[in-house]
Parts: sequence; C-alpha cells; structure tokens
Amino acid sequence: MKATIVTIGDEILIGQIIDTNSGFIAKSLDKIGVEVHEMISISDDKKHILDTFAKLQNQVDFVIITGGLGPTKDDITKKTFCDYFEDELVSDPKVLAHVEDLFEKFTGKKQPLLQVNIDQALVPSKATVLFNQFGTAPGMWMKKENTVFMSLPGVPYEMKGLIENVIIPKIAAEYKRPYIIHKTILTYGMGESMLADKIADWENNLPEFIKLAYLPSPGRVRLRLSARGTDKQLLEQTIAQKVEALTQIIGEIIVGFDDSETIEVQLGKLLTQKSKTVSTAESCTGGKIAQTLTSIPGSSKYFKGSIVAYDKQVKIDLIGVSKETIQKHSVVSAEVAQELAQNIRQMLHTDYGIGVTGNAGPTTDDTPEEVGVVFVALATPTETIVEKHNFGQPREKVIDRAVMKSLEMLQKEILKSK
Repeated sequence: MKATIVTIGDEILIGQIIDTNSGFIAKSLDKIGVEVHEMISISDDKKHILDTFAKLQNQVDFVIITGGLGPTKDDITKKTFCDYFEDELVSDPKVLAHVEDLFEKFTGKKQPLLQVNIDQALVPSKATVLFNQFGTAPGMWMKKENTVFMSLPGVPYEMKGLIENVIIPKIAAEYKRPYIIHKTILTYGMGESMLADKIADWENNLPEFIKLAYLPSPGRVRLRLSARGTDKQLLEQTIAQKVEALTQIIGEIIVGFDDSETIEVQLGKLLTQKSKTVSTAESCTGGKIAQTLTSIPGSSKYFKGSIVAYDKQVKIDLIGVSKETIQKHSVVSAEVAQELAQNIRQMLHTDYGIGVTGNAGPTTDDTPEEVGVVFVALATPTETIVEKHNFGQPREKVIDRAVMKSLEMLQKEILKSK
C-alpha cells in the first residue's frame, strides 16, 4: 500500500518553520507496512490544494494532509475538503463540547465562545471525524473512489496523538498490508565509497526483495537493509543471514545495530559497564563533543564535565596549557591538544580526557595549519594519543568529523582496556 504526505502552509514554503510532521508520519506508516510514495509541501491556496488532491486521486491508497485546520481565515482545509467531496460543513456536537471544555479548563471559568472557536466544531457531513483530544481542531477521514484522504492538525503534538491513537490503529484494523522489515548496521571509520567497494560482492548477491541503502554522515555510515513481502519469517531469517555474512566482511568497523545504537549510546554502555569516566577540553568543536555525550540519558554516571576554551588565554588560564607551548607550536598543534587532554583529565579526575584544537574555518587565525586541520588528543591512565586530521571544508563538516573522530578514539581505547 502506498501513501503520500501533504503539508499545507506558506510558513513551510518560505522556510519560517521546518516540517517535522512528515518524518514522524512516514516512520509510523512504515512500521505497519504502508510505503510512503512521496512528501509534498503546498501553499495555503484553494486551487493548489484541489489540484494536488486531483493529481493524487487513485494514484495512492492514502493521502495524509497536515495543516490548515485552525480557526483563522487562512485555514481553508475543511472548506476545500467540502469542495472536493461536494459536501457541506456541519457542527459536530462532541467536538463542540470538547472545545467548550478546553476553554473552560484554560480560563478557569465557563464563558461564551467566540464564533471562530465555535466554528472549530464544523466538519464535512460525510467525514469520519477523528477526535483530537489534545486540541480544538478535529481530524477528518474521507474516501473517494480508491483513495482515502485524511486531514490532521499541523500542531506536532496534536498530529502525533491522532497518528498514534487513531490513524495507525484504524489502518491496521481495516487494511491488509505487506510486512516491511528494516535492519540498520552502524559503521565507523570507513568512507562510503571504500565501504561500498569492500562489500560489493555481498551487495550484488542480495535477493530482489531486500534493498540496501547507504546513509553517510560525518565519520560514520549506516547501512540499512529493507525487506518487503508477505512471509514475515522468511524476511527476518534472510535479513539475519545477510547481516551475519556482512559481519564476516566488515565486523571490525561495525559498532552497533539499528537507530538507537549510535556511537554515543555504545560509549555510554561501555563507560557504565567498566565504571570509567570522561571529560573534554574543546576548542574548535565548541562543546559539541560534550553535547553529544550528554544527549544520552544517564550520562552523568560517566561524563564529568567540559571546558570550552575557544580563546587562547582561556586555554592558558583555565586549563593550564603552557604559554610557551602555544608560542612555539601555535594553538592548533599536537602539543596543545595533548596538554588540553591531559590537563582536563587531571583537573576533573576522570579516567579519560579528550582535547581538541583545530581550524574549523573560514579563517586560520594565528596558526600555520590550513582550514580543516584538527588535532584530537585522548589522555588515558597510561598514555596520551594524538591524531592529526584534515577534514576539509565547510565549517560544519570539520566540526562534525572532529566530534566523531574523538568518540571513535575513545571507544577504541575503552575496548582495549581490561
């Protein structure tokens, strides 16, 4: 079964807000075997909406629309639904009672509603009303020929409530769907092109019902296997066999499976299991290593703290980097990275200390190193390891790669320790 997701709103088209609804809806549909055929963002224009509906009619099984259900004049989705389905708006008593109750709870007293609030209870007479417990705008479910059109509010938490509690259960109960199974393998330390070359024979021998996608990001590549079919057991067994075969080829760079097993999750588990702690002294990464490590719940068990020493004097005064070291080697050097890592480890009494300094760009400041050069140091209980990398440009890429390289080095050393 196929679906198209349509977001309505000029604020999306001008870049004022970012559409996060489509991603959530797509993931939810994928879990029950509904393939998202495309995602479309369109303006708050009646003709544009009607043309889009007509184009999608009988091309997909479901059209899920978000936005345009508010109380103001620019919210025209309900009226446009009536035009497309040759229907009229009627007041739904249950929705109206819900709107009255919401306003009473919000104001603390019962009072007459404005007409725009009363009109929130208007729905097309032929629609199946999708009750929105978190807001005033109800959703709508209407079918024309072979396509179901669903309209949901654009407010994310209201949309999510309807998707999780109403839409997904309704589709699952009323429609027979194929199984879609995904398996994601997380790899670190090898680029996409090199990785593709290494597993080319394995990839060429995948059965037709399994697709492989490469999902690269700075310092890591996710390999997503997607299997589709009617025999769930066959899909699961085949996926497991192919993953096992892949492990024999690139097992040394596989660090986890599925979206939850990011390197920061893996590190959190390792540090917790081994009762180890870490701290960071960051220059060019601006605290992003610390932010990544602390994005995991429970990270206070193993992450003690960080100093973002962007300015040269801060490196000297707060972290104790030698002034002579900076004068002799410049702030972007292996020697400065080493002192950052060693000193932060000693200051915060941690097992590991990470020190990073580099030129993220676009300028190089007072250093002979070119833009993109980063020194990453890891201080352990027995030694300090320093690596030099040139991550190129632009600035965001340099920072992201420096973060990933720091975490890779930490992970490698923890795995080596007893």
